Amino acid sequence: MDTTTTTDTIRFSNGASYERYMGRWSQLVGDAFLDWLDPAQALRWLDVGCGNGAFTEMLFDRCDPRSVHGVDPSQAQLDYARARPTLQAADLRIGDAMALPFAEDSFDVAVMPLVIFFVPDPRKGVAEMVRVVRPGGSVAAYAWDMDGGGFPYEVLLAEVRGSGVTSPRPPSPDASRIDAMHALWTEAGLEAVETRSIDVSRRFGDFDDFWDTALGAPSLGPTLAAMPPAELAAIRDRVRGRLPAAADGSITCHARANAVKGLRALRSGQY
Repeated sequence: MDTTTTTDTIRFSNGASYERYMGRWSQLVGDAFLDWLDPAQALRWLDVGCGNGAFTEMLFDRCDPRSVHGVDPSQAQLDYARARPTLQAADLRIGDAMALPFAEDSFDVAVMPLVIFFVPDPRKGVAEMVRVVRPGGSVAAYAWDMDGGGFPYEVLLAEVRGSGVTSPRPPSPDASRIDAMHALWTEAGLEAVETRSIDVSRRFGDFDDFWDTALGAPSLGPTLAAMPPAELAAIRDRVRGRLPAAADGSITCHARANAVKGLRALRSGQY
């Protein structure tokens, strides 16, 4: 996931672990998201909460950008992103979504992939993207439908909650609702605001593959590790029962993200 300002209990500090846990999910949604944006070539892009570069890499692969900048609060994530051969031409730096280190009108497109629920003040985050995008430029985001059960590991989360165990939550989960995203973009003064849901599926080799991947979560991983072994084993068995395996032992998980896009208004006298 590409992530920006987080809580103290949910912090992505291992790029390789994140790649397995969320990077592939982000790319699955990112493909549909970029199809929907249908951007022109040779644009100046800003990836807010670029994390380990899972989505950022897609901008080079698909959009023939003029330039790509990314910000993230995690140095470890940025180090992983900078090691990607595709991102050698990107400008990736430490930054806060609510105080972007760029001048007004610096970009043609600002995107926030899988991040808005991590921003303590989503309105400020959206306002910052609007500020740094040129008039007529695009501001867009996608985020897991947290309240609607769209999180990729919701099956596991549900069993953890059902056991009475509390795991850390992002500071702004409500911001991922499709109506909330539409309101945030509209209230920020963006025009031609549109929203859509994106459904994706991911195949895991077997249940152990899914389980080991889920343990890489910065929120769930430590929570599960701290549980008594018998209680953890019971949760594992219940989750396995909710994820039927195919004949080859593989399991398929489903997720849903909400997406939003809008245009910064032109200034008076511009065409």
